[in-house]
Amino acid sequence: MNFGAGMSGGIAYVLDETGMFDENCNLDMIDLELVSSPAEEAELRGMLERHSEYTGSRRAVEVLANWDAYLPKFVKVFPMEYRRVLGQMTREDQATRREEVMQA
Repeated sequence: MNFGAGMSGGIAYVLDETGMFDENCNLDMIDLELVSSPAEEAELRGMLERHSEYTGSRRAVEVLANWDAYLPKFVKVFPMEYRRVLGQMTREDQATRREEVMQA
């Protein structure tokens, strides 16, 4: 009922087959997104492939075998605090690069 409470880092991918996952989340601390980029899709698929390989999960095999049907049902859980920190790090990296270019 309180998924994401206290989640300050990392990203989770949840298979939401009912479309009601958001009702069980702490939306004050996390954002829910679709898996929207090819990089995210590759990351998710790779995690499922490794999970299947390491555990022999029949469920993972089923999801992978029907990837196009299951992919839209995945929700990306992104903690707001983590997003803020990543944004700050990106701004700091850009400032450092600008300084390096100006010094060159």
